[in-house]
Amino acid sequence: MTLNVIVAFTAILLVLAIGEVVSTKTKAFVPSVFVSAVLFLIGFWTVFPKDLIDQGSFVKPVVYVSMYLLLTHMGTLMSIKELFAQWRTFVIAISGIAGICAMTLTIGKLFFGWQTVVVATPPLTGGVVASILMSNAANDLGMTSLAVLATCMYIMQGFVGYPITALCLKKEAARVRNICMTKKASGELDSAAEMAAGKDQKKLIPALPEKYQTSYMILLKLGIVACLAHFVAPYIHLNEFVVCLIFGVVGCEIGFLEARALNKANAFGWLMTVLMAFIFASLSKATPAMLAEIVGPLLGIIVLGVVGMAIVSMSVGKLLGYTKEMSFSVALTALFGFPADYILTIEAVKSVCETEEEKEYVLDDMLPKMLVGGFTTVTIASVIIAGIFVKMI
Repeated sequence: MTLNVIVAFTAILLVLAIGEVVSTKTKAFVPSVFVSAVLFLIGFWTVFPKDLIDQGSFVKPVVYVSMYLLLTHMGTLMSIKELFAQWRTFVIAISGIAGICAMTLTIGKLFFGWQTVVVATPPLTGGVVASILMSNAANDLGMTSLAVLATCMYIMQGFVGYPITALCLKKEAARVRNICMTKKASGELDSAAEMAAGKDQKKLIPALPEKYQTSYMILLKLGIVACLAHFVAPYIHLNEFVVCLIFGVVGCEIGFLEARALNKANAFGWLMTVLMAFIFASLSKATPAMLAEIVGPLLGIIVLGVVGMAIVSMSVGKLLGYTKEMSFSVALTALFGFPADYILTIEAVKSVCETEEEKEYVLDDMLPKMLVGGFTTVTIASVIIAGIFVKMI
């Protein structure tokens, strides 16, 4: 079925808007990404064409531009000091991945067999690259059902990750908000003016006059930094999107990029919409027949992996001074990555905080942890795990 581009676009936005309304009504108890995923899945099984996302103009070239700009923008939300301070987040995220592997390769092996858990574990630890590697390896060995399992694991893991993370983040946001209120009552919290002054300290590159800080100019500078990340990434052997984040931090720190760049360019909402629409495109592959074929090992391995992740990440997080909710949330980014880690954090903070001052304080504490956690699990660890597990089938 072929739809007019504006009809497809409107259908996609309707689903995303419903998800947002439900999240707002339930105060993030039911996260928007979970609602949208369920609606898209039902839609693909019933009335939506399988290529609805493409028909709505959310095609790969536009999506990749959005990824480059958004991740560079995310860097402008942090300082170099904050980025280096996230080493504990990195350790906790890796420990969560270790917990998944430990549980699936031991108890999981007893229930589902060695080859099944080896193929299914890497997609559970992260993103699409791990899923493709394991699916291709299983197909090459004639294991068609296991290739389907690898694909479905990547597609379906978010249905478990979204609600659990939302609950953990809401509890953590409430805790951090209480700290903010206590500091404010005792006079320890910097005023909004003082915080703004701190962020506007003298930079290596002076800021452009306000009249030249147009949408075109801000987007151009983000594009230049993203281009540098693209060209430098192969030489330093890092994923280019990770480099975009790092270069965004550096670019803002020296004054080349404005803080919260895409918000100032009035482009953040649109680029996030592009990315959110695209991540649901993979749900079109999850047919009822496909899920029915592998539902047992799919659910069993997800449950075992999440339990292992919880035990190890919370234990390590406690040693490093994180709460169990924050530790588990950081590890759970393996089940969805960016941009869902950003959306879930924003929704949790909005549902708990009442003033802009509170929101800014809580976001400054939680968002860097979730972003770094997402990159550690999905972008780095899952690819390494897949490279190892491919040889173990």
